[in-house]
Amino acid sequence: MKKIPIVFLFLLILGGITSAFLLLGDRLIVRSSFVQQHSYKLNHPENKQLTMKATIGAVGDILIHDRVYNDAKTEQGYNFSPMLEAVKPLLQEPDITLANQETILAGTDIGLSGYPNFNSPQEVAIALMDAGIDIVSTANNHSLDRNEDGLQRSLDFLESVGLPSVGTYKSKEDQDKLRMMKVNGINMAFLAYTYGTNGISIPDGKDYLVNIINKEAIRKEINIAKKNADLIVMSIHWGNEYERYPADSQVALAQFLADEGVDIIFGHHPHVLQSMDWLESKDGSQTFVVYSLGNFLSGQAGNYRDIGGLATIEATKTFDANETSIKLSAPNFHPTYMASKNEKNYKLVPLQEAGIYGLNNAHIQYEEIMKHMMKSLD
Repeated sequence: MKKIPIVFLFLLILGGITSAFLLLGDRLIVRSSFVQQHSYKLNHPENKQLTMKATIGAVGDILIHDRVYNDAKTEQGYNFSPMLEAVKPLLQEPDITLANQETILAGTDIGLSGYPNFNSPQEVAIALMDAGIDIVSTANNHSLDRNEDGLQRSLDFLESVGLPSVGTYKSKEDQDKLRMMKVNGINMAFLAYTYGTNGISIPDGKDYLVNIINKEAIRKEINIAKKNADLIVMSIHWGNEYERYPADSQVALAQFLADEGVDIIFGHHPHVLQSMDWLESKDGSQTFVVYSLGNFLSGQAGNYRDIGGLATIEATKTFDANETSIKLSAPNFHPTYMASKNEKNYKLVPLQEAGIYGLNNAHIQYEEIMKHMMKSLD
């Protein structure tokens, strides 16, 4: 499903892109803003309406504790792909799937580490790409766990393997480049911000390293995105750890983002699932929010910390000679369980199948989680 059709490349040329872009496998990343022109009218009569659809998905925290990477150790290095094999079909269903890369991927050269200052094997990115992840958010409270050197090494590696990232940056110039993808004729802008970096100071003059939540900065980037994208997707690191319901501050910030023009909000940081909801913005449009996607690939267990999942939403772009519109519909959630035995044999599996991996009353927990995530959408 995740292939850019030839017709897209033709329309891209007609669209009059005003700056360079990189084609990374099946991912188009626009490296700076472009002007969207009405090129589609050239191919479609004025009285004919054209509809395009894309499904956007997201999973939660890729939080690689030492016990997880020790379990992935091989004679050649590290292999995380077996941990994701059972959920690979799920991750490949959306046209675009995002994950929150909570730990930096600076690799063994500076020494691997777990909590509280994480640095993970770079092979994590390879496994994510193989499983179906298309882009990662990197703005979180662990972005500077191994200081600027670790952040830069991690970004260098992600770039070298072609896995796009958003939220941390190599330079001010890099930060100014709007991260965009185009799928099935729908232009999507990806933004990411975090509440902080666990008290680790950002080096003087290098605020570009990590996007910190600041309403004026967010408003400015949203305004740029609105000029270039059909759809704005925000990854945001917020809230309180291990709380299953959003804090008032999350609800207020989500409404601010909706009012400013964000279409989809994927929340991270609490390490447990928080519900999905629709918000009505000040202009009457709807914003889809997942307050927390919880953990995905992680070494945490118990108290809902080993239950995560994939949230999906469908975007429909409709246009004719007179106007273009975007509508979001069909929100869904697919819960997962991080199975393990004695802090070994880590394996992500669909929650409804987790009984064979040792989870008691898996079917009951599945029903509970689905009700928890979907109830606000009724």
